[in-house]
Amino acid sequence: MSTGPQSTHNADDAFIRRLPKVELHLHIEGTLEPEMMFDLADRNRVELSYPSVEAIRAAYDFEDLQSFLDLYYQGMAVLRTERDFEELTRAYLRRCAAENIVHTEMFFDPQAHTERGIPLETVIDGVLAGMAGGEGDFGVTSALILCFLRHLSEDSARNTLAQARPYLDRLAGVGLDSAEAGNPPEKFTHVFREARELGLPVVAHAGEEGPADYIWQALEGLQVRRIDHGVRCTEDDRLVEYLAAHRIPLTVCPLSNIKLRVFDRLADHNLASLLERGLCVTVNSDDPAYFGGYLEENLIAVRDALGLSRAQIVQLALNAVEASFMSDDRKAELTGQIREQA
Repeated sequence: MSTGPQSTHNADDAFIRRLPKVELHLHIEGTLEPEMMFDLADRNRVELSYPSVEAIRAAYDFEDLQSFLDLYYQGMAVLRTERDFEELTRAYLRRCAAENIVHTEMFFDPQAHTERGIPLETVIDGVLAGMAGGEGDFGVTSALILCFLRHLSEDSARNTLAQARPYLDRLAGVGLDSAEAGNPPEKFTHVFREARELGLPVVAHAGEEGPADYIWQALEGLQVRRIDHGVRCTEDDRLVEYLAAHRIPLTVCPLSNIKLRVFDRLADHNLASLLERGLCVTVNSDDPAYFGGYLEENLIAVRDALGLSRAQIVQLALNAVEASFMSDDRKAELTGQIREQA
């Protein structure tokens, strides 16, 4: 039997595959694979500007966050009915089960749907039905985080929060996403205060294309529980020290960062250095249908590019459990399962 590099590589792949995993930065609309996009377009009689699945995949050559978002929002046009959102969610949770992702906390963008005439209840009821089916059929637990689109106004966000009030007991929190440039977290101070007063934990995208100061704004102005992305924290040593000292989680998305030119190469990514500096960093897939990799592929890619050890992979998995909104009992259970694999 071979005991060379290829054998070790395969064994490490298998180790990552069987390790219980938690995903905390996943946009459910970003799991819309081209094949499903075409199927839903046909079912809902939506005309796409791409003639084939191959043409869509060829379009996934983004120059920046905005060029990705332009295609992302166009793809959403095929999502029309509760059944569409249920099938989208179940498809992702089926993928989770195949990768031994045991829990996921998913973002969704209600304004991207309500602005095109889709009722909020259609979106939420469909996703919740998919989540229930995913837990029943695949054993994957999930939670739902409502995100405000930062390129829209705070008034639009407040209106969305008001519309979502009947569903508050089924939401795990509130977040902030979309284009960072020119849309600082402080723009949403009032609506995030309202969300906190309603008892919702809050998170925010910051420090991806936006500067380190946006992370400070999210922490101090929005009082977030975790930072989504956050990789530009290294521009400010005091911020890195604060994040480490207070165990503020960063939900890092390596393959997304490369696709959107945050880093030129995965070998340049600062994930390993953040881990070494004691930050509570986690690995996630962001919008995997668009960025070429689900969670397992992200972990394998950073292991290869950054030379991560098994102990570091285990630490990333443990960090994700710690950073999640799961109950303390479930966290203790998963922590034990991960340590058993180590």
